[in-house]
Amino acid sequence: MKRKIYAAIMLCAMLANTFPVWASSHREAPMIADDPEADNTDVYAFKSPTDPNKIILIANYIPLQLPQGGPNFAHFSEDVRYEIHIDNDVNSNGDDIIYRFSFERKNEDPTTFFNIRLGKENLKTTYTLERSTNGGRSFSTILNKGKVPPPNVGARSISSPVGLNSPDYETLMRNAIGTARTGEKVFCGPVDDPFFVDLGGIFDLGDAPRQGPTQAQDGLKCLNVSTIAIEVDVATLQKDNKGLNRATSILDPNYVIGVWASASRQKIRVLNEVSRSGYLRGENNSSNNLFGFDNDDKGVIHLGPWVQVSRLGMPLTNEAVVPIGDKDLWNRLTPYQDLARIKKFGNYFYNPELALYMDDAQFGGAVPAFSPLRIQKNSLGAYGFGNGQNGLFALKGNPALNGTALSEANFGGLLLPGPNKPRSVDLWPIFHTGVPNLAPYQLATGKAGGNPLAKGKPFINNFLPNGGDMLRLNMAVPATSRTSSDFSSEGLVQAAVLGLLDPRFNSNTNIQFIPNMDGFPNGRRLEDDVTRIELQAVSGIVLAAIGLWYDDYVPGTSPSPVTPKLLSVLGYSTGINANDAPFKTTFPFEASPWAATHNCDCGSNPAGKGQPSYGQPALGAIKSLAIAAPDMVMNTSPNPFVEKTTVQYQLHTAAQVTIAVFDINGKEVKMLANKKLNAGTYTEDFNAKELSSGTYFIKISKDGKAIQTMRVVKGQ
Repeated sequence: MKRKIYAAIMLCAMLANTFPVWASSHREAPMIADDPEADNTDVYAFKSPTDPNKIILIANYIPLQLPQGGPNFAHFSEDVRYEIHIDNDVNSNGDDIIYRFSFERKNEDPTTFFNIRLGKENLKTTYTLERSTNGGRSFSTILNKGKVPPPNVGARSISSPVGLNSPDYETLMRNAIGTARTGEKVFCGPVDDPFFVDLGGIFDLGDAPRQGPTQAQDGLKCLNVSTIAIEVDVATLQKDNKGLNRATSILDPNYVIGVWASASRQKIRVLNEVSRSGYLRGENNSSNNLFGFDNDDKGVIHLGPWVQVSRLGMPLTNEAVVPIGDKDLWNRLTPYQDLARIKKFGNYFYNPELALYMDDAQFGGAVPAFSPLRIQKNSLGAYGFGNGQNGLFALKGNPALNGTALSEANFGGLLLPGPNKPRSVDLWPIFHTGVPNLAPYQLATGKAGGNPLAKGKPFINNFLPNGGDMLRLNMAVPATSRTSSDFSSEGLVQAAVLGLLDPRFNSNTNIQFIPNMDGFPNGRRLEDDVTRIELQAVSGIVLAAIGLWYDDYVPGTSPSPVTPKLLSVLGYSTGINANDAPFKTTFPFEASPWAATHNCDCGSNPAGKGQPSYGQPALGAIKSLAIAAPDMVMNTSPNPFVEKTTVQYQLHTAAQVTIAVFDINGKEVKMLANKKLNAGTYTEDFNAKELSSGTYFIKISKDGKAIQTMRVVKGQ
């Protein structure tokens, strides 16, 4: 009998090794739809906006959850091992810290088909959190029996006497926030999916923003996701356990971490057969049980070693960079295996497919939505970054690179690996190594003679080259206040714009905090519009920021590098620029899950508190986080601009409208409108020819009440 058992186990093990293991984010790999409970959807890592000494780590799983998906709502699996991985030391090989979550479900009332009834949950979920600080060689339990709130079934299930009799769902969420014995604050449970994107448009051959009569639509609106969120001290994550007070600057390289998440399953999965008598094999007679152990009525048995089946770091890597033939393979690797397979996967970043649709000499005309996005093919009259060109490789070994990140003494072997790899200097390091605070990776501000290889204004340092695809965050960079008029979902792109054009930041080359230096791709905040930022990055916006300007800038001839092509790329939008629900102002910061009884027009807050949502306004893209009243929306285009921008606004009821322009000191510099108007759509031109370059604020008021303020930037 033992031989039969051993043979059966070995057969299952061989079968498990025969069939591929897979993973994805939002169902991005061909096989992931078969295993949503192990599917990573997104990873976030950002400085807490409420405590400068804390870092927020978020890993989301189980995509596209319909809130009304009862009676068996989406849930963390008891058979999946969920992990968040942190790399904090360039000298170590692999992970340094791992947080491991294991979930357990208990059926409190097996007599009902309802999920919640009379104060009991069917199936109540708890979790165990373990932590490793030695790369996974050993783990210790730091939180046991952590609470997971139930799905937001509806008011009767949550708040009524025949349900849980809770004041509201928010109370359940707050009560589920636990504290580990090592100090971490933890939340696990359902939330509104914080990712926002026009999935329909993007995958309709790149139709974003949509070119036809159909308006852009957030493909994840009113859908939930299962989140694991941790608030951790900076000192816990820093390689030498140093607190923020010991950082030498806001770009201290010793405070860089890499973050990625994974899901693992045991290698062998056995379906337990039901005998002709109606019992599971072994339920009455253990001798009939193939494996000789109690199965406790389980229809599926898992055993054997654990194998990674899902991973995620940088958003959209496998979704929009890796081609479909390699998606399943990519998902089976760890970030530390990426560099070893650089010959296979490197070219997808050196010559990205998306770049073909931003090049009129390739297939640019086939994707009209990308027409604002065009790549430098003759930057400064010498350097081409279109697919198949050489980028900066012609400078390989040139003494002009001495002291820069591209020198052979530094990282030239990684960043200039060969010809015909034009994006090895920008896209590849953004995804695979992070970016060092060395020339040329400094803003063009202050670069002598406009030389992109010269030292400029520092704005990023998240270099950690001992792994591959992961979020990289410099924990020393302060958080941008979410209520600041400078806060932008454009992340580091907006920081670059301010560092180049705003007098507050472009008057010197010193290290100073520029708003949104804490934004993607320096980590990833919930608000960051990563789809837009990554498409702009493919279109060469990072190259422009460091002085490799677009082709319509001719040194000595063009008056300014802020050219129409640069403004075109900066003004690009996919049509969806914000989440379908406002984020919380306290941990875990994600919005509450949509209730199963919610009517999905996304016109109300998931918690039912009547708070406004940041849904897509009728006039198109909002280019800042200005919050518009429901009956009045303002937009400006272009922004940034050189001489003139147009203010467009929509009025649903007759009113006295005032539109005024203020400088950064709050002084009014121009009145654009002060008149009585009927309902309709209007435009006003803001001609700033006589004004100096810099940041201005346009405020629109209705019947004397301020409705919206929008920040605009005038270039030189």
